[in-house]
Amino acid sequence: MTIREDFLTTARIALDLLRHEQVGLHWDRPSALPEFGVSGLAGHLAYQALPLPSMISAPAGDEPVVTLMEHYERAKWTDLDVGSEFHTRIRAGGEKLAAEGRDDLCARFEQVLGELEKSLPGVEDRGVRMPHWGPWAVPLDEYLVSRLMEFVVHSDDLAVSVGVETPEFPRRVNETVVDLLTRMALNKHRAVDLVRALSRKERAPQDITAF
Repeated sequence: MTIREDFLTTARIALDLLRHEQVGLHWDRPSALPEFGVSGLAGHLAYQALPLPSMISAPAGDEPVVTLMEHYERAKWTDLDVGSEFHTRIRAGGEKLAAEGRDDLCARFEQVLGELEKSLPGVEDRGVRMPHWGPWAVPLDEYLVSRLMEFVVHSDDLAVSVGVETPEFPRRVNETVVDLLTRMALNKHRAVDLVRALSRKERAPQDITAF
């Protein structure tokens, strides 16, 4: 399996969650995340795939291509408060995507996945970027690792929000996501704290989160 196959598989699982009847029943209710409605969270979940066709079809830019970990170091969003302009914009973007309802969102998600299943396998592993990033890009395959993390984390958020079981993702996907989150957590916490959290519950710290 390749990271691109993992991405498509994970996106399909996220789409199946969006189609769950409980998501529709809770559509206009608050989610488990502060200031985020279920509809906006659903929009944000779908957004992890929706821009990708235009990103990979756009001509390569002249901005520097950095590693995924350098991207997170430059972006600094993991340290921002929920009321920050960045997170406010993220929530507004999710709500905008969801404005026409769940069926419309799922239909667009399905259409994009159909396109990507045809186009993604043959795309060069070159730099890609989102418009709201700074002036840099990330290699496509590393970008897809970040989308796996977003899909897995926010699928759990959405499932908890509507009272259903969190989807089960393939072990390979979980290993990729846990590896990324661990490396991100090492940017915020002492290594020994992560080691203790994973090996010594009697000395484990309360917080080793990556965000």
